[in-house]
Amino acid sequence: MAKKVIMDHPLIQHKIGIIRKKETGTKDFRQTISEIARLICYEATRELKLADVEIETPICKTTGKELTGKKLAIVPILRAGLGMVDGMLDLIPAAKVGHIGLYRDPETLKPVAYYCKLPADCAEREVFVVDPMLATGGSSTAAIQMLKGKGCKKIHFMCIIAAPEGVRRMETEHPDVDLYIGALDEKLNDHGYIVPGLGDAGDRIFGTK
Repeated sequence: MAKKVIMDHPLIQHKIGIIRKKETGTKDFRQTISEIARLICYEATRELKLADVEIETPICKTTGKELTGKKLAIVPILRAGLGMVDGMLDLIPAAKVGHIGLYRDPETLKPVAYYCKLPADCAEREVFVVDPMLATGGSSTAAIQMLKGKGCKKIHFMCIIAAPEGVRRMETEHPDVDLYIGALDEKLNDHGYIVPGLGDAGDRIFGTK
């Protein structure tokens, strides 16, 4: 059974308050997104498997712990997901990074893939799909379906802000994917933006309009 974890850590909530403010500039927004990603990653990796290993301290031999099991991959959904990668790599620097690019067809409103570059051994890795915003869930569910099509079996999804509509869609289409959410907001507005949200995450990360 997949998990849905909504973060309640005070540091995460404090930093989400910073990125919600419309007066927060690009530099601070980008830095804080990375910090939040690092904190959510800390929680999302809580159940990684460990194995005993014999080590020697300056005093004596002892038994330590090291990560075992599947290696990790981080797959941001372009372009806003890029803002979360560096913060995660601070914690798991050996992870490989893939990229999935999607845009929404203006007529069908369905996501269309324009870029997909994944580690060659992605199917053997535990994959963390990242995007700051989970709004309608269209891009996120499509990205996860692409990964499943490549043979990936253990997939987690991390976002900073989510709308209930997107969460429901993820749980319906991918009930086997763990969800790690910084804050669950009220709803989507008529334009598909999360309310209260924080505006367009990509524009605010990269300073574009």
